[in-house]
Amino acid sequence: MIFNNPYAFFLLVLVPLYFALKKTGFFRKPSFPLALYDWNGGEEDWPYGKFRFYKLILYVAEVFGCVGFVLLIFALADPVMHNQEKIYTTKGTEILFVLDTSPSMAAKDISVVSGLKTEMITRFDAAKQGIKTLVSESDGMTYGLVAMAREAAILVPPTDDFDFFYKQLDSVSIGEFGDGTAIGTGLSSAVFHLYSSAAVRKAIILITDGENNAGSVHPETAAELAKQNGITLYVIGIGSRGTVPIEYVDAETGKIISGFYESEFDSSELEKIALFSGGQYFSLENFSSVLENLALISKKEDVAQSFYLRMIDILYFKKFLFYSFIAFLVSWVFKRLILKEIF
Repeated sequence: MIFNNPYAFFLLVLVPLYFALKKTGFFRKPSFPLALYDWNGGEEDWPYGKFRFYKLILYVAEVFGCVGFVLLIFALADPVMHNQEKIYTTKGTEILFVLDTSPSMAAKDISVVSGLKTEMITRFDAAKQGIKTLVSESDGMTYGLVAMAREAAILVPPTDDFDFFYKQLDSVSIGEFGDGTAIGTGLSSAVFHLYSSAAVRKAIILITDGENNAGSVHPETAAELAKQNGITLYVIGIGSRGTVPIEYVDAETGKIISGFYESEFDSSELEKIALFSGGQYFSLENFSSVLENLALISKKEDVAQSFYLRMIDILYFKKFLFYSFIAFLVSWVFKRLILKEIF
């Protein structure tokens, strides 16, 4: 952060000067002591506890007034933050995630190491967190999202608006698109939204835990379409075999479904889809492997792009002015409404 008008900071000398003059009694109003007595009474008892409370309130009011004055000086100094932003003049890789949202993705069999503890999260949460990490660490690429179960739908066409992408990704829930896994439908939907793209490289990342058991498009047909249109297909099989706990909220009834799921995860069909398209298959059983393999895919799909740097100035004058006003207002409220000072 730099200040366009640094000479305004010379006004800070007024702060110690104010307290020095106040210490000498420069701002004290003239007062005359007056004691009143009754003929048969004593002196009036002064409520010292109440006096100390009012003195504390006065001190707080003085502090807020001082803070308001300092913030006002910072506003007058015109603070500015200079940031550099990359403006790409050529397209980067376009990647469409095809995310399985079938109920089996709610199985908790993906291990995450947190400090000295190891906890289990669902396949669905591991996939979503991995996607977020990949998108946040990539530069120059655009991303889209297709949600798939018994039905499939494009939720985000390829975009560089990552805030919108994250919002849509967070909104996807288990079972929202039915019970089943229509891999062919999900892949063909992704191909449809990528085939006419002018991007140098295009890729689809399929994340699923099941075999194709729904939809009218065979997965190998969709994989062939991807290959014919120059789209690289990466297939990520996520899950394990055996009895695993499962819990999710039913999208139709809103009820919590929990219990145990007999997972028969089989990667052979998924491997065939990847090989048929000339792509690559990855098997994931823990969260670290999710991150590692997604990072590997991102590195493989990275392309050189031309760009220029644009300077962006972020002005903070109004923010400092606003907080200065708030501090002065608090000081005024304490003095006028609590201490009831008259100026």
